[in-house]
Amino acid sequence: MVSFDDLVLLDGVPIYQQILRHVKLGIAGGTMAPGDALPSRRVVSALLGVNPNTVQKAYRLLEEEGLIQSHPGAKSCVAADEAARARVRAELLQEQAQQAVAALKRMGLSIEAALELIAQHWEEVP
Repeated sequence: MVSFDDLVLLDGVPIYQQILRHVKLGIAGGTMAPGDALPSRRVVSALLGVNPNTVQKAYRLLEEEGLIQSHPGAKSCVAADEAARARVRAELLQEQAQQAVAALKRMGLSIEAALELIAQHWEEVP
């Protein structure tokens, strides 16, 4: 079963978006595979201390993207195939790259200095 134990909620970011991102990261990273069961909406809302409607919204959006499937009276399961996994991975990588570039630019780094900095730390980061 998919776990939400390691999801730490951040201030300033809507909770449903954090739930979406958590599931997408699991799918992109391969820790959530097709057929894996997700906890019920009530379980997730109790675990995170949030309104069940918040979890419902996140699950609904994940269903609309084809990443999970829900059936009345049954658990929701990861439904992302390899193509969906690749799409989610590309989406998340694009977001992260844009955020990193924006931060480096705000600090006044040139592209050459930014690439040098990345190269210096590439092997250090697991």
